[in-house]
Amino acid sequence: MVDYRPPLRDIKFVLEHIAGIDEIALLPGFEHVDRDVVFAAVDEAGRFTAEVVAPVNTIGDQVGAKRLEDGSVRVPEEFTRAYQQYVAAGWNALRGPVEFGGHGFPTVVGAVMVEMMASASMALALCPMLGVGAVAALLAHGSDELKAMFVEKMISGEWSGTMVLTEPQAGSDLGMLTTRAEPGDDGTWRVFGTKIFITWGEHDMVGNIVHLVLARAPGAPPGTKGISLFVVPKYLVERDGSLGERNDVTCVSIEHKVGIHASPTCVMAFGDNDGAVGYLVGELHQGMRAMFTMMNDARLNVGLQGPAVAERAFQLALAHAQERRQGRAPGALASEAALIIDHPDVRRMLMIMKANIEAMRALMYANAALLDHAEHAADPAARERALAEASLLTPVAKAWGSDTGVEVASLGIQVHGGMGYVEETGAAQFWRDLRIAPIYEGTNGIQAIDLVLRKLPMDGGNVVRRYLDQFEALDADLAAGGTALASIRDGLAQGLAALREATEALLDAADPNDAQAGASPYLELFGIVAGGYYLAKSAVAAHRLARGNGDDGFYAAKVATARFYHEQIVPKARGLLEAATAPASVLFEIEPKLLGG
Repeated sequence: MVDYRPPLRDIKFVLEHIAGIDEIALLPGFEHVDRDVVFAAVDEAGRFTAEVVAPVNTIGDQVGAKRLEDGSVRVPEEFTRAYQQYVAAGWNALRGPVEFGGHGFPTVVGAVMVEMMASASMALALCPMLGVGAVAALLAHGSDELKAMFVEKMISGEWSGTMVLTEPQAGSDLGMLTTRAEPGDDGTWRVFGTKIFITWGEHDMVGNIVHLVLARAPGAPPGTKGISLFVVPKYLVERDGSLGERNDVTCVSIEHKVGIHASPTCVMAFGDNDGAVGYLVGELHQGMRAMFTMMNDARLNVGLQGPAVAERAFQLALAHAQERRQGRAPGALASEAALIIDHPDVRRMLMIMKANIEAMRALMYANAALLDHAEHAADPAARERALAEASLLTPVAKAWGSDTGVEVASLGIQVHGGMGYVEETGAAQFWRDLRIAPIYEGTNGIQAIDLVLRKLPMDGGNVVRRYLDQFEALDADLAAGGTALASIRDGLAQGLAALREATEALLDAADPNDAQAGASPYLELFGIVAGGYYLAKSAVAAHRLARGNGDDGFYAAKVATARFYHEQIVPKARGLLEAATAPASVLFEIEPKLLGG
């Protein structure tokens, strides 16, 4: 297995030229942050994830999580040691508010840590990722009492958090959940029900696990409008902050999964005895509003898992291609077997991997940067614009990032040939681990429907139109780059034309079936062209820097990668336009009973 090498130079380039870290550092609340501080943190995070976290990845895959007879779950000892070092170094507190013991770094810097942690070990990274999301929900919707009880130790990482939504009959349709909460005599609640697919729902790495649980209170209206959110800790917390008795929360079983083996995915029983003690978060029957704060944080972070794991797959495939000899490459000596990297088709696969990773990373960091502006910009109108644009991008980040990441990981197996299908090479683990990402935190089909039915119509369609206007505004800079950027300019213009046409068609769709039928190809089209926009911005910056400062090959590679993306990936946009705007009627022409022939 090739050691993980964090792509630090590329990450810093994207922070500077796509996310605009210098501008973010000027926002209120980030007075203690500047580019040098951020880059120093990125360097140290890269060292930590490479040296401490990455070595446990294969161990976690092979050993997995084990449920014990008493209902507790044991993860590999190596995971516990790595996590303890992660907490001791303060990494879990990176984004946390200073008043609760956090370091107060921007969301986009947190995104860098999420990426590198997931690259190093996606299974381990899921634990702190969920905790950070739970903290966001408590900070936004919890009472001062709840914040004082839970937030500081969750920010430090001493306690972890979970998202407890799914039930056997209520997956994507949370309106069907039946877990109930009954009021107690002391202002607390008693929660009763069974939840499934709870990531890191039980484990032995932390002192307490803080579950955020959706349930119905008495008199709740049907559907999602009747759902409330409750904090249900594994151990009750005394007034002095110490841990009390074990709550009525039990891990019934853990799932045996395709990947992320060391991340315990639990079936959790709440209230098998007297009821699990819970605390209401926010207002009664407004639980979905509170939970969406956590879900939106998690959706961007799941999108980040795409380029993160794809980066590992690419590094492994590249190393293999530089060592493996097979066949005769064009122009090579007839007597010598060529390195497979010299074969055009292998080079094509590697370039597809590289270009997609860079496009995904840029889109994710841009989305995270918008969240920083949405929360910290001094001008309320600027905050509103940034929040609207971030809301537009979030389903794209989650779905396109995870789908494309899976495709890249699959290509990594292909580059290895038959050995990629053998577990010992490690190539298959990246695909197996990442395959869950298009499914959890809202399936990618649901993300596409959210994009088309909820996000495109924002402000009468003007949010998406203003966003696409930015693509067009880059044309002058691309034109100034002359022949070096000509194919990028042409490719982006053609991709933008297809995206604009599809956008207007879906905004005008009279039949909801037509809009939903085109949603997934539209989201893919959106992701490809948006990724192209960010790579075009990268190429403009790299072309300028190469001329001004000389080039050791890094800037030239940026431009070449953007050219490849626009010449060979963006042309897919035209075909996706046809699928995105096709009527839904053909989907329903075959009776369900005849679909199987």
